Amino acid sequence: MVFSLLWSLYFKEDPLPLLDAMLFSIALGSVLVLFGEKGVEFTPKEGFGIVAFGWLGAAALGGLPYYFGGVFPRYVDCFFEAMSGFTTTGASVLTDIEVVPKGLLFWRDFTHWLGGMGIIVLSLAILPALGVGGMQLFKAEVPGPIPEKLKPRMRETAKLLWGVYFLVSALETLLLYLGGMSFYESLCHTFGTVATGGFSPLNKSIGQYHNLYFEVVIMVFMFIAGANFSLHYRALKGDWKCFFRDEEFKFYTGFVLVGIFLVTLCLYLSGNYKTISSSLRYASFQVISILTTTGYVTADYFWWHPFAKYFLLVLMFIGGCAGSTGGAIKHVRIIVLFKVFKRELYRLIHPEAVISIKLNGKSLSQNVVSSVVNFFMIYMIIFVIASLIIAALGEDIITSIASVAATLGNIGPGLGKVGPAENYAFHTPLAKWVLSFCMAAGRLELYAILLIFLPETYRR
Repeated sequence: MVFSLLWSLYFKEDPLPLLDAMLFSIALGSVLVLFGEKGVEFTPKEGFGIVAFGWLGAAALGGLPYYFGGVFPRYVDCFFEAMSGFTTTGASVLTDIEVVPKGLLFWRDFTHWLGGMGIIVLSLAILPALGVGGMQLFKAEVPGPIPEKLKPRMRETAKLLWGVYFLVSALETLLLYLGGMSFYESLCHTFGTVATGGFSPLNKSIGQYHNLYFEVVIMVFMFIAGANFSLHYRALKGDWKCFFRDEEFKFYTGFVLVGIFLVTLCLYLSGNYKTISSSLRYASFQVISILTTTGYVTADYFWWHPFAKYFLLVLMFIGGCAGSTGGAIKHVRIIVLFKVFKRELYRLIHPEAVISIKLNGKSLSQNVVSSVVNFFMIYMIIFVIASLIIAALGEDIITSIASVAATLGNIGPGLGKVGPAENYAFHTPLAKWVLSFCMAAGRLELYAILLIFLPETYRR
């Protein structure tokens, strides 16, 4: 919170909300350090527990500046906003963003950047004490069915990932600043872009600028952030062909291009926009933003043709690539699911055939294939149950479905009452707790959060 405090001082705002939150966090952290065991090897169960409670604790403490600053009268709203920030969801309960002090708005956007690459991965990079058992923490937090080590030591892998993340962030900030955006707003929008979060210090998000240059820069970096950061590292090392060899990246790129084409055609033929260039401009931004789970908007797609809106809803379930800062199911899992479906059809014709599932030319173990299928099933079960709970609390079916799809997929804006021009403030406190759970479950790939509800987790 130090950087946010500096912005508060720069804008001559009251620093006490951030100072009080910092002191409370330091006090709690000191107690944990004092009584915690050091140098202990983590079991997989403990690794999941540390990640789950670490993220819940981060959101609980991250909401304190809003509470001490009087931004929200109820703590559930503070927790919701902080959880949305750290999980890079971008769902907000703020009805008027621009009246909030700029120091607190910077904290709001900075939580995106911290959560994008992962607060546990950041801890692995800077805290030597977490070197023991680091792989268990890495597996529990990094998105994707097969977490990839770039170096033999997890601490070195964490440093490399955060190094690439920082470099991409610095480049986008520079490009936005050179285009005429203030340094403060350049930082805030960079945090929301490279973390695929979507928080903006402006009420109308990126659409408030009506600036094609800003939109193009942010589209490019949303696309970059939605790809696997391990590929970016290899490209920076000189292996640019890694993108063309990676099956997931090719699928991801193709999906973006096909999505932009279909939505552009729909918007133009339905008369939503008079020119093909306008249709292409707004379709491109919204498709990339929703698919990468960023959630920035430049148009109110509530008024678009039903096909375009439904297509965006489908994109909410797909998300970015494994190893990216994007949320939802991930392209690699969609690829594996398609291959499993194809294999089962082939087996109807050749029952005795032994067919392996391959990715990038390598056979996947049955454990990995099973984990992908199980993940998809659990994801959809959580989606259905959470949607039913929101509907039971009195919301219409579109709002119920979109609220859960947008929070579980870490997207932010949805459809209905949570559309691009609306927010989540109208939800009941219970609904906000449920949606906060969805955000945490989606960001931590379900298992870390679900395990804390399992009694066996706490037995030796």
